[in-house]
Amino acid sequence: MTDPAASSPRSLGKFVILAILGLGIGAFFYFDLGRYVSLEALKANRDHLLEFTNANFTTAVVLYVAVYILQTAFSLPGGAIMTLAGGFLFGSILGTIFVNVGATAGATLAFLAARYVLRDWVEQKFGERIEPIQAGFAQNAFSYLLTLRLIPAFPFFLVNLVSGLTRIPLGTYVIGTSIGIIPGSFVYAFAGRQLGSINSLAEIASPPVLLAFTFLGLLAIVPILHRKFVKRKKVT
Repeated sequence: MTDPAASSPRSLGKFVILAILGLGIGAFFYFDLGRYVSLEALKANRDHLLEFTNANFTTAVVLYVAVYILQTAFSLPGGAIMTLAGGFLFGSILGTIFVNVGATAGATLAFLAARYVLRDWVEQKFGERIEPIQAGFAQNAFSYLLTLRLIPAFPFFLVNLVSGLTRIPLGTYVIGTSIGIIPGSFVYAFAGRQLGSINSLAEIASPPVLLAFTFLGLLAIVPILHRKFVKRKKVT
């Protein structure tokens, strides 16, 4: 029998988290903050951003990572632009590292929210798209997560939320996410160094680049296919 005294604080905690998420997402769209995470805005303010970063490097890094965490945790648009900005401001290598920290931390918060607070909403919202993903996690969680992270066809925010509904351990999720987003983060961070010559995100996500990510994703799923083959061979 559930203790009402124990369930009450838990329900209150869920309500507070939901309220914070709702307020954060509502504020983003109400104040049209999306205009600040666009390619046009980044290019228009690149001199001011670069000047601030050069004069206040540590502060710029902390602010950048914090904003990236919030953007990812709230599943807000602008991840690609944020990654471009990281490459432009900090360079390809450092930019990739800072992106990885921010994206992994934010994705972990979204994962935990889906697992402990938003389960009913996620199942209702993405019900038909959840089942095949959950089936994949049941086979080999780590390899399947790497595949989802590497293949661009799977939206980053959706993988964060759906993963929270599976039984994948938190540690496996964090490591798989951190490793899986490295190639994509580096491509966009590297492109950020040539910000002035980029007119659209489509120029970065070209067919050869997408094909390369897909190939990497398929390599990650090889252990699952091998396990199935071995089991089938033993049966026969």
